[in-house]
Amino acid sequence: MPDITLSHNQKFSLDQTLGCGQVFRWDRTDDGWWYGVVGERVIRLRQVGMRLTFEGAPASFITHYFSLDVDLLPILSSIDRDPFIHTAISQCTGLRLIRQPKWECLVSYICSTNSNIPMIRRRIATIARQFGKEITFEDKIYYTFPDPLTMSGSGDHILTDCKLGYRTPYVLDTAGKITDVRQWEDTITALPFEDARRELMKLKGVGPKAADCILLFAFQKYEAFPVDIWIRRIMQQNYIKTLSITSTLTGWEYDTIRRYAKNHFGEYCGYAQEYLYAAREG
Repeated sequence: MPDITLSHNQKFSLDQTLGCGQVFRWDRTDDGWWYGVVGERVIRLRQVGMRLTFEGAPASFITHYFSLDVDLLPILSSIDRDPFIHTAISQCTGLRLIRQPKWECLVSYICSTNSNIPMIRRRIATIARQFGKEITFEDKIYYTFPDPLTMSGSGDHILTDCKLGYRTPYVLDTAGKITDVRQWEDTITALPFEDARRELMKLKGVGPKAADCILLFAFQKYEAFPVDIWIRRIMQQNYIKTLSITSTLTGWEYDTIRRYAKNHFGEYCGYAQEYLYAAREG
C-alpha cells in the first residue's frame, strides 16, 4: 500500500482530524483504520507514528484533502494568544481542517441544525443510500453523495424517507436552486468573507452557524468562527466574562462572540474555534 512519510515539522493527527466532528462520513475500526467516502472514492487509511498508509486515492488527493500542504505551525502560532487556547492546541496536536466537498458540506450542515453528531451522520448516510451511486470496496457497499439534480428531481415524498424532519423542504429547495455546482462553488469562493456568508444565508435552512461551518470547512475561509452552545460557553467562561448567557443563542450574542474571536485570534480564528471545540472535554 502507498504511504506518506509525515514531516516532524508539520504535525498531523489522523484521529484528531477525523474525530473532532468536522466531517460525518468516516468510521474508525478497532485496529485504527479509517474508512470514508469522499466524492467518488472510498478511502481507507491509518496513521502509525509519522507514516500515513492509505488506499483508494493518490497521494496528491490525500495531501490536499487533509491539508497536509498547509504550513500549520505559523497558523497555530498566530492563534496561540492566551493560556486557554495554548492548552487546547497542546491537547489536540496535529488537528487539521479538512477540505470538504462543498455541495456535500452544504447539505450536511443544513441537516445539522438542532442535532447531535450521531443524528447528522445517520441523515447523511440515509441521503447517500437513497440517492447516491453504489461503490463496492472490500466486499462492502458504500454510497457516493448525490448531486443537486438527482436530489431535486426526487420529489418531496422520496426525500421525506430520509427522515430529515423540518429540514426536508430546506434541502429540496437548496438542491433546486443550485443547478450548476461548479458555478456556485466558484461564486462563493470568489466573494469576500462577509459577502459569501450573506450569500449562503439566502439559502433556506442556512443560518449563521451553518454558513460559518460551510465557509470554514468547505471554502477554507479561516476567519469563520462557528458558534454553538459549546463555543458560547467556552467564550463566556474564558474570554467575554461580561457576556450574559440567555436560554437561546441570540443573533447579538453570536455576532459579539465571532467578532471578539476575529479580533483576539486573528485571520485564522476558525482554527482556534476547532481546537477549542475539540478540546472542550479534554
